[in-house]
Amino acid sequence: MQHIGKFLIILGVVIAAIGGLLMLSGKITWLGQYLGRLPGDIIIQRKNFTFYFPLATSILISLLFTLIFWIIGRR
Repeated sequence: MQHIGKFLIILGVVIAAIGGLLMLSGKITWLGQYLGRLPGDIIIQRKNFTFYFPLATSILISLLFTLIFWIIGRR
């Protein structure tokens, strides 16, 4: 049961940190400029329709979370 509690606390801290970065993304120009607009993201625009799928951004965030949890799991 302790492992689940530790995991939830760490997950909460990570989510709070990401939320803080997103709130500051307007002030941190390079983060707001590139996050969600990477070369692998799919954008289809038609007359009355826009489809946006952030594929490259999702992969980058997944790799970042994998690295963070791998480092945490080693301890």
